[in-house]
Parts: sequence; C-alpha cells; structure tokens
Amino acid sequence: MNIKPLADRVVIKPAAAEEKTASGIIIPDSAKEKPQKGEVVAAGPGTNDETMEVKVGDTVLYGKYAGAELTLDGETYLIMRQSDILAIV
Repeated sequence: MNIKPLADRVVIKPAAAEEKTASGIIIPDSAKEKPQKGEVVAAGPGTNDETMEVKVGDTVLYGKYAGAELTLDGETYLIMRQSDILAIV
C-alpha cells in the first residue's frame, strides 16, 4: 500500500462483517452492521501537540461513523484522526 497519512491520521483496514450469529443464524448482507474494529495499516508521524499512540499492526476499536472511507486496489480502508480511535485491543 502506498498511502502515507499526514500528521495524526491513521489508515485502518476494517475487519470483515460477521456472517453468522453465535447461535448459527446466517445474517443477510442487508442486515449486516458496519464493523467497528480494524487493523492499522499506516500511521502518520504525529504532531507537536500529540504523539502517536497507535502503530502499524495494532487492532483498534473506533466509532461507528468515524473516518472517511476510501477504496484502493479493490480494498476498502478508513482514514481517520488518532483521536477518533476509542481503544487498542
């Protein structure tokens, strides 16, 4: 991947949506929820005011409507500020 985020932004590859429930019921595409978990694939250098807490390879949780979605080489990614990330798992 050739995206280099600037300042305190990170690029995240969202985890795949669940195909089945815990009890084995198959979820149709129209009812699947957007995942709120993903893996950091690129991180910016940070700013003078904020150091980067996340690094490439971290699995993170983020808000439901956080970030901007982009598609590159057929893959979907999210780009967001580090402050939009809720937790490192």
